[in-house]
Amino acid sequence: MFAEIFSIAFQFADVFAFLILAAAGLAIIFGMMGIINMAHGEFITCGIYVTVICVQHGVPLPLAQAIGALSAGLVGIVLERTIIRHLYHRPLDSILATWGISLMVTQGMLIVLGSSWQGIGTPLGSFAVGGYTFSTYRLVLFGAAVGVLIGLYLIYMRTNYGVMARATMQNADMARALGVRTQRMYAISFGLGAALAGLCGALYAPTMTLIPTMGITFIIESFVTVVVGGANVLLGTAPAGILLGVVRTILNAWYGQIAGQIGLLITVIIVIRMLPEGVSGWLSRRGG
Repeated sequence: MFAEIFSIAFQFADVFAFLILAAAGLAIIFGMMGIINMAHGEFITCGIYVTVICVQHGVPLPLAQAIGALSAGLVGIVLERTIIRHLYHRPLDSILATWGISLMVTQGMLIVLGSSWQGIGTPLGSFAVGGYTFSTYRLVLFGAAVGVLIGLYLIYMRTNYGVMARATMQNADMARALGVRTQRMYAISFGLGAALAGLCGALYAPTMTLIPTMGITFIIESFVTVVVGGANVLLGTAPAGILLGVVRTILNAWYGQIAGQIGLLITVIIVIRMLPEGVSGWLSRRGG
């Protein structure tokens, strides 16, 4: 009995980690800047490839993952400075521009790197509970997801940057009038969102088959989690991850992976119909 309960809890933790790590960066970029980033999967792919290349050149995995996240963040800052900063308050244009970037990056990687790349093995081995065997690294991913949520809370609620970033998010004109360098806030926020996407890729690099189009694997879960959570990354992302994690875990266990994917989309439709501002909007109204 304990083994079955642990198996269900483990599956939930695995799904929750995937949703949170995949969506955190997108939630920051959308919540802070109103940019619908269709190139989110390419930032994740950047983290994956940089991590794998570093490991293949002898860099320890944790350091390689840090380099992967940092690389994606730096690319994000450059992209914000050159393209994204001209697209604020233009949601349709931002969709088209980032979608174009996604296509160019994917096709460029196919040309330069080929259709596949040698991966790295999943570390830490496995452990058994009852008659079931579980990957130890999946628990690390769950811990990383919880750590990301705690880190975002501390950054946005306990630092000067967080105060200025939230002020910029709520009223950029007023924040600018009070001396906040809003353009810098936007650049840092976009870079942070890209770095979190890169971190997601870096963490999942040992579990992935490397192909240039792998970013699409994360896109659906990223967007449904952000839509369900709403614009407030601090209030919405974790509850959305829990809700969608429960739905997908149950459907995966009973009906399989395809039913889990369908269940996520149906849940999004229901939430949008009942809570147009997402979970964070509902929580804000309850708190107010």
